[in-house]
Amino acid sequence: MLPSPQTSRSALLSIMSFKRTAAIAVIGGALIAWLAGAATSNRPLPPLPPTIKTPIEARGAALEDEIARLHERLRPSASPRLPTRNLFAYRATAHAAPPAPLPPARPAVADAPPAAPSLPPLKLAGIGEDEGPDGPVRIAFISGEGQLFMVKEGEMVTPRYRVARIAADVVELQDVNDMTTRRLAMR
Repeated sequence: MLPSPQTSRSALLSIMSFKRTAAIAVIGGALIAWLAGAATSNRPLPPLPPTIKTPIEARGAALEDEIARLHERLRPSASPRLPTRNLFAYRATAHAAPPAPLPPARPAVADAPPAAPSLPPLKLAGIGEDEGPDGPVRIAFISGEGQLFMVKEGEMVTPRYRVARIAADVVELQDVNDMTTRRLAMR
């Protein structure tokens, strides 16, 4: 039995394609080896040039040395003494003498009047004045309780005081609790 021309042709093509693939692989491997050999060299590297420190780097190095010196100075030179008491014991082995009895309490002095509550520190910082249709309109600048209040007559300064009157250099505040008047003057 003789092979048909179709089978011999396909066999020939498969052999040729195998040869072609093998040739491409061998040539590609040789090319890769040649490139790898060219990329690496056996020549020694030249020595690196000496590094020159900039003034900032020199100051930084001096600062590092000073920090190290200070850390060494902060280390304790003497070892701690042995403790004289046990911090974890609730009672000492030796009992202390009982305390002396207290003298009898003296009777209280006659009823002292209750101390008046202290007034909050308020200070008149300044007075501003604008011309209005009915005369000058004044605004008082009062500092106190960590704030600066800019108020007109009738407004509240703190929850405790209402502005009763603003004059050219004096502000009168009325206490809403007991209706007393407090005067703040320019200094």
